[in-house]
Amino acid sequence: MWNGDFLATDQDKQMSWQRWEMKDVFKDKQVVCDADLVVLDCVAKNPGSVHDARILRESPLFASMEASPLGIILGDSAYPLRNWLMTPFSNPQGQQQETYNLRHAQTRQVIERCFGVVKRRFRCLHDELRIQPPGYTCQVIMACFMLHNMAVRLNLPTPEDLNDGPPPTADDDDANEAVPATAHERARTIAGKNKRAQLVQNYF
Repeated sequence: MWNGDFLATDQDKQMSWQRWEMKDVFKDKQVVCDADLVVLDCVAKNPGSVHDARILRESPLFASMEASPLGIILGDSAYPLRNWLMTPFSNPQGQQQETYNLRHAQTRQVIERCFGVVKRRFRCLHDELRIQPPGYTCQVIMACFMLHNMAVRLNLPTPEDLNDGPPPTADDDDANEAVPATAHERARTIAGKNKRAQLVQNYF
């Protein structure tokens, strides 16, 4: 499961981005986890103004999966459709595609739950990290995910539940549905569409 989320840092609070007025969070991170909430990949080095798709394209995971996919990752509509990265339909046509979108959103609740568990384990991630120098912020975030993985593998109890907001619903706002300009990107997107259509036909 894949998602981009934000965490606030003390230095970020001093900046005036309009988007921050809507959501009090700021250190962008890209996270992949499995069904057991073990974090398999994490990128926590970009400011909140960097688009999720750009973070993905510049990550080692993207290059690795483009060269040799090792499975399928579910991502929200902020990410490009690939044969290894399944995103929702922007305008589902028929019951099969609607069911796919619903199951996609339900399955992606795992990553939302992972974020919730990590934030409950480490209360410093709930609001802002007051760290000097600010460059250590990303290291703290990565350390929290590493310690979380250790806790999961040791079967340590999860902290009591907090209200992490409503569960995600079917995500049909696929901003990456448009065919990219370059021939390579167009071919990769078409391969992703074909893979998604095959999954819908066979399982939904």
